[in-house]
Amino acid sequence: MSVPQYDVAIVGAGFAGLYLLHRCRQAGLRARIWEAGGGVGGTWYWNRYPGARCDIESMQYSYQFDDELQQEWNWSERYSPQPEILAYAEHVAERYQLLDGIEFNCRVTQARYNNGGDDSGSHWILTGEQGQTLSAKFCVMATGCLSRPNWPQVEGYKDFAGSIYHTALWPHEKVDFSGQRVAVIGTGSSAIQSIPHIAAQARQLTVFQRTPNYSVPAHNQPMDSDHAAAVKARYADIRANAKQNNNGIYGEFNTSSALDAREDERLAEYERRWQHGGLTFMGSYGDFMLDKRANDTLVEFVHNKINSIVEDPEVAAQLCPTNIIGGKRLCVDTNYYATYNRDNVSLVDLRRQPLKAINTAGLQAGDEQFDVDSIVVATGFDAMTGALNQIDIQGHAGEKLRDRWRDGPVSYLGLAVAGFPNLFTVTGPGSPSVLTNMLPTIEQHVEWISDCIMHAQQHQYTEVAATAEAEQQWWRHVQEAGASGLKQTTDSWYLGANVEGKARVFMPYLGGFPAYVEKCEEVVRNNYEGFVFS
Repeated sequence: MSVPQYDVAIVGAGFAGLYLLHRCRQAGLRARIWEAGGGVGGTWYWNRYPGARCDIESMQYSYQFDDELQQEWNWSERYSPQPEILAYAEHVAERYQLLDGIEFNCRVTQARYNNGGDDSGSHWILTGEQGQTLSAKFCVMATGCLSRPNWPQVEGYKDFAGSIYHTALWPHEKVDFSGQRVAVIGTGSSAIQSIPHIAAQARQLTVFQRTPNYSVPAHNQPMDSDHAAAVKARYADIRANAKQNNNGIYGEFNTSSALDAREDERLAEYERRWQHGGLTFMGSYGDFMLDKRANDTLVEFVHNKINSIVEDPEVAAQLCPTNIIGGKRLCVDTNYYATYNRDNVSLVDLRRQPLKAINTAGLQAGDEQFDVDSIVVATGFDAMTGALNQIDIQGHAGEKLRDRWRDGPVSYLGLAVAGFPNLFTVTGPGSPSVLTNMLPTIEQHVEWISDCIMHAQQHQYTEVAATAEAEQQWWRHVQEAGASGLKQTTDSWYLGANVEGKARVFMPYLGGFPAYVEKCEEVVRNNYEGFVFS
């Protein structure tokens, strides 16, 4: 049986995979997507938990490569809910006639590089879970930064008599918790979004908190038609302005010091930002991540907000993080803290009562047994490297990527890995990715990768590979940038700290989106400096 041959094999049909397939077709390249799920959308296909929505405002969390698409699509809310984002991805797939280029329900188990020793030419061979095979000259991993679920290392999952759900693997059919006793493990973003919705249904909700998170109100509301029209009228300027901000988000970002402002001025600014809502809350002043004294002023403000909302002082104290604000990704919520005022909601601090086991009736934390009907695991992801390490990726001489990355990832620009020719990663470790608005970041990566592939094709090169020297130089810069300021004073999934046994390495690039884009453009201007074409 012959193996299908393509120019480009793409793993994943999220926003990165869809745009890359579109770009390849525009360039006349034969491309094929293999997607583990039953539809497009990536993270928005899998994450269907109650309350799931984007923490970037709808008008910014969208493609910008086609102005007609920007103008024709209408969002219903300030912050898009998951079903609407999924519908948007489906619309894009249909609008650009991409569906016939995707094989669904096809999970890649192995990607192996053949360097042409058998006279068949250099190519990647992909193998699927059902034994399918595909061959392509180039392979692009569009697997997403947050796509491999992280499960707490605890015994007894199979013993539980009730239902267990992971927020990242939510059923497609509606889950009804009415009348149930429900346990939620975790208080990260997915938990903060889902807990108010589950509490409104459940007879009793017990939240098992490992470490508290900072969260600010979204103040979500139906999309104001005048606001949407105003944004669309100047979309080009807004997008260009966003790209000049380190996080790729359009908004107010004050570069002055919080310590230079009078206390009453600071508090007024914090209150104004709190009432506006959203991630630009951290833009109040420019030195929060550089000076702990400045950070402490914002921490005190948020602690006071939590204490003013949560009626039980002991519960409020447990919900107040002790680390800096901004060390972890800030969460955006609707009525999260107020949910703990409900009679049917209780909080268990796993630092005081460690989770020991799951058993037939529920969970044991410390010496206490909690009988429940359903368990919701909201412990996030094996971020940035998890999805890549899940695949047996083999480069030159059969070297495995997961072996290379055992002590932490090393990558050139988050785009390529030395020793793995013709392999590209979208928003891989070493790129700004999760520290930014992901849609513009994805577009920038996809455009760079597709341009590089076209450069190789036009010059009839058979291989393009990052050099070990360029990779090491860039990775040293990534680590130096990550060590600057206060970011690493907090254990976070940026460091792999949420996954037991994972190497502690700061994975995203903290130097900012503009500096990163300039570096990528400089590489191209210097004849793809750091890459070897042969």
